Amino acid sequence: MIRLTRFNGSVFVLNCELIETVEATPDTVISTIHGKKYTCLESVDRVIDEIVEYKGKIRLAGRLHQ
Repeated sequence: MIRLTRFNGSVFVLNCELIETVEATPDTVISTIHGKKYTCLESVDRVIDEIVEYKGKIRLAGRLHQ
């Protein structure tokens, strides 16, 4: 799950496993595999960084439990 910010300043959490595309239109629009679209303040690069960080934490947690 990654934290993102709506244009009104509220924070929401998105399951990054469901993300299909992230594009700048110029706003950042995230499309899920279910066809839902989310617009956020974070840049495309920031969204990618959040996903990489999240997946790194998952991998690390998996190694610690082996």
